[in-house]
Amino acid sequence: MVTLTAFWLPHADQTTTVGLNLLSALAIGIGSYLVAGLAKKAIRNSNRRLAKLDDTLLPVLSTVVGYAVYAVGAVIVLDLFGVNTTSLIALMGAAGLAIGLALKDTLSNIAAGIMLLILRPFRVKDFIECGSIIGTVSDVGLFTTQLEPPDGLLVSAPNSSLWGTPIKNFTRNGKRRLDIVVGIAYGDSIDTGLAVLRDVAGAEARFLTTPAPQVMVAAMADSAVNNRPLLTKPSIRTFRC
Repeated sequence: MVTLTAFWLPHADQTTTVGLNLLSALAIGIGSYLVAGLAKKAIRNSNRRLAKLDDTLLPVLSTVVGYAVYAVGAVIVLDLFGVNTTSLIALMGAAGLAIGLALKDTLSNIAAGIMLLILRPFRVKDFIECGSIIGTVSDVGLFTTQLEPPDGLLVSAPNSSLWGTPIKNFTRNGKRRLDIVVGIAYGDSIDTGLAVLRDVAGAEARFLTTPAPQVMVAAMADSAVNNRPLLTKPSIRTFRC
């Protein structure tokens, strides 16, 4: 007791201040965690209130908002303990440059993810093909894009690989052209075959009349004359296999 009393009397103010700062830091940490969670949940559930934001942008926006809340909380805690945040920001900038050079491939994925979100070559639930990757987009993040291929697996592709490769979107446009090759024997009449194909295409209500179906001779194959009708129909907005 004598030792504690001897320590407490000259250091009472400093100890009380440090204790209050620790309690405040703990409260700020808990508050930041709760606020970040509520903000992320609110953004993810804001499809009706934020009609301009689609399912592609909402997950990334919620992640960025969460990190921003944590960053503000960290700055407040450092300020409580008397840390010069201006010098710290300069130090973090220098460290960020070094880290950026070391993690240039990872940062390229972030830059590619931002460009994908800005230009919107595809959105969540679009069926796309990009190089050897094909599937329905389920999530677009800052680092990777997740797709569900027709075989039911989950593909996580780096954003830089998608950004650097031509993307074929099967869902975006409202029309789809169908090329159907029908072979007839060399002894059959080509005019009759073309007329039959025109009648079949005209009787199908699912084909569009504008542009009108076209029927032509595509090739003189080894054992048949291949006729090719070019048909246009409305595409399914959510294309899944």
